[in-house]
Amino acid sequence: MFKRLKEKWGIKRNIDIVLILICFSLAGSSVVFIKGYYFQFLGFSEQTPVWLKTVAYLLFIFPAYQFMLLGYGILLGQYQFFLAKEKALISRIRRLFSSGK
Repeated sequence: MFKRLKEKWGIKRNIDIVLILICFSLAGSSVVFIKGYYFQFLGFSEQTPVWLKTVAYLLFIFPAYQFMLLGYGILLGQYQFFLAKEKALISRIRRLFSSGK
């Protein structure tokens, strides 16, 4: 598994794979933690329409996750890896909304 990830991500050391996976885990756990407070702050409940929760998630939680990945990447020495991934994500999002030029 590590060999495949190292090839796919262009990583040379096994410890970097472990640190990257830890960053993903910490960011995911953190976003789940803050999502509850954010939705509570907005007054969301079980009766809140799913479409409204989805919009709120996309507007706040998704970007917060991206920033957390970068933050944890800085703390664990994997900033360059996550910065490259963020740039690729932004590029894909721009292409999605471009007029096809």
